[in-house]
Amino acid sequence: MGEWFRNRWSSLGERLRWPAIGAGGGVLRRVPLWGGGALVLVVLALGIHWSDEPEPFSVRLNTSEKLAAGGSEEVIGTATTAAMIRVAETLLEKPGGYLSNDIMPPGVYLDNIPNWEFGALVQLRDLSRAMRESFSRSQSQSTEDPDLIIAEPNLHFDNSRWILPASESEYREAVDSLYSYLARISDSGDSDAQFFARADNLAAWLEDVETRLGSLSQRLSASVSQNRVNTDTAGEPAAAQSTPGAAEIQVQTPWLEIDDVFYEARGAAWALMHFLQAVEIDFAAVIADKNAGASLRQIIRELEASQATVFFPVILNGSGFGMFANHSLTMANYLSRANAAIIDLRNLLESG
Repeated sequence: MGEWFRNRWSSLGERLRWPAIGAGGGVLRRVPLWGGGALVLVVLALGIHWSDEPEPFSVRLNTSEKLAAGGSEEVIGTATTAAMIRVAETLLEKPGGYLSNDIMPPGVYLDNIPNWEFGALVQLRDLSRAMRESFSRSQSQSTEDPDLIIAEPNLHFDNSRWILPASESEYREAVDSLYSYLARISDSGDSDAQFFARADNLAAWLEDVETRLGSLSQRLSASVSQNRVNTDTAGEPAAAQSTPGAAEIQVQTPWLEIDDVFYEARGAAWALMHFLQAVEIDFAAVIADKNAGASLRQIIRELEASQATVFFPVILNGSGFGMFANHSLTMANYLSRANAAIIDLRNLLESG
């Protein structure tokens, strides 16, 4: 048996050995083999590199850099706008660029980072809508900002479109509009562009954040099969729904989608963490007046903890109290705690 293995190994080595120059047509026959092997290795290496999640950034430093580039000074709203720009630029300029619409390898076979991109993009879309509808307007009858009229719908463009137009081109136009808005609000001579830091508009945006985190935490928890009581109309005696639902429902995330939901939640938490750090700067007076600083800092702390390094090459999906970890349940824990703190913060803003 040992002799047989040695002969087979020797035969394989002879076939793969690079022939000497002048050895005939063997070189030409093996060039495609070696070239294809090298290409596969390059694609795999690029895929590993492109799968690295972007690092967190300093919101204060980012604001200073963005304002210094335009020769502007920091005012109310610059931290939030600069954070939006940085998150959008990260989606477009991280290693590999924007991957959600790739049609060529390695981007086409990667799914972790595209789901991370979608999670961050949803948070960016929600904040851009809040910027257009409330942060930049003094009241419901005031006019919308012309730059945000462009930025908000562009960020809602199809995230998987690769041509005519590509998603990246729409998002870059949105970034350009945000840069224009940033320059205008920091210009003391331009009174048309404004950012209003009020408790009511901050609470309205946090209500959207609350529903997003609630949905993500439920989807993460569904990595383990659960029987849930249907609470769709709970708490409202006169509530009704279009079609009747079962009193109990069984939910479980399909096995192949578990890592997709996990990385979508990671991307959402990464973007939201920076947005709330910017809110802490721009809404400092409002937060201090409502004595809500501790609640806001707790939310940020939970989101920062959700960004800890995953020290395993795959997302584990052990049972709740089993031998193996369940990364989805761990992430759901952080998001649920952040969501609970957001509810407290919103109550303080509305009635504190």
